[in-house]
Amino acid sequence: MGLVAALLEILQRPTFGEVILELGMFMAPIWVAVLVGVLVGWAWKPKWAKIGPDVAASGMLLQNLSSGLASISTINPLKLQVPSCISWIKETQSPSSISCSSSSSLQLESEKSVVKDADLLYLDGLVEETDGGHTWIQMMDRSTPNMSYQAWRRDPETGPPQYRSRTVYEDATPEMLRDFFWDDEFRLKWDDMLISAETLEECPTTGTMTVQWVRKFPFFCSDREYIIGRRIWESGRTYYCVTKGVPSSSVPRRNKPRRVDLYYSSWCIRAAESKRDGRMTACEVLLFHYEDMGIPWEIAKLGVRQGMWGAVRKIDPGLRAYQKHRASEVPISRCAFMAQVNTKVDIENLRSVGSRTDLSEIEPEDSPKKPAGRNIPRFLVVGGAIALACSLDRGLLTKAVIFGVARRFGGIGKRL
Repeated sequence: MGLVAALLEILQRPTFGEVILELGMFMAPIWVAVLVGVLVGWAWKPKWAKIGPDVAASGMLLQNLSSGLASISTINPLKLQVPSCISWIKETQSPSSISCSSSSSLQLESEKSVVKDADLLYLDGLVEETDGGHTWIQMMDRSTPNMSYQAWRRDPETGPPQYRSRTVYEDATPEMLRDFFWDDEFRLKWDDMLISAETLEECPTTGTMTVQWVRKFPFFCSDREYIIGRRIWESGRTYYCVTKGVPSSSVPRRNKPRRVDLYYSSWCIRAAESKRDGRMTACEVLLFHYEDMGIPWEIAKLGVRQGMWGAVRKIDPGLRAYQKHRASEVPISRCAFMAQVNTKVDIENLRSVGSRTDLSEIEPEDSPKKPAGRNIPRFLVVGGAIALACSLDRGLLTKAVIFGVARRFGGIGKRL
């Protein structure tokens, strides 16, 4: 009400010139704050986000959200690795009707794979909720006629916020969802956050791929680059899809787009009961995602919460378009083909190897310590929050919430 009263008082000035002058003075602080937010996104990089050449050469930190944000690049965090001699894991290509020929320069030897069996063990612990992590806090429960969506978040003692979601798509098969999420060529048609995608390496034996993504970020941030290692394991008709940030010596680091080193986004795809008739004609996708985008995590959490449902809703129309695309019997893309080259695994035997209570030990030992939000300069938090509010939503309520959080973390209280 105070804002409305101030505006009414300005509009009641006797001359048009005085009204314009007062409005200019009224808006100047907001525009200054927005400018600060822009400069923060373009120029500011906190000390805890810097990675020197030695670190980049040795690997990247991994412990990380992947929305349609979704859906969304680090040192391999997994210290526990399943021995390659275990007999119940066998590297196979998908159906015998599928053959694969690829130049040797693109082949990655299985033993040198950037995504290993330990990554599968880690993902399975997340799926079964036996990873020993903090309790998940529910953030969202939405649905449409063709899909239902639930999302949770938790804040580990170290590292960025982690997100878990469960999406059930009606009239979809696990194989279709597997190919859909892997198909970068088609993703460019429905994911408006993805600017470019390029395959750097691939292994025709395990299906392991290394890809480079460039994603669009809000106006106050520069775009982000991801070097992602990814691989799929199959257990029956359940698919464990791991994607994570990996080091790459073939792609030099640049100032823009800024590379995201700490990135983890993996999912489990399996058949589910339809809410319409109870038959197994639906498909469930359990997603686990976290990343360090190089901005204060409290600000990032606000952005994720604001944009989560809008991003998720775009996935379903993309999926339906993909189903029609595949029904037309056009040749599948290379990425979709690679999704069908995966590792067969007996997941029950996998779970019998080691205690699930030890899963916390396979998280990255070099994960960055969580920087205290209260130590971030106040003007950066407030300026970034204002820029975020102006770029995400035009509603006064949304802006009020963001400004309130900025005041809390900036510690400026009544001085605003």
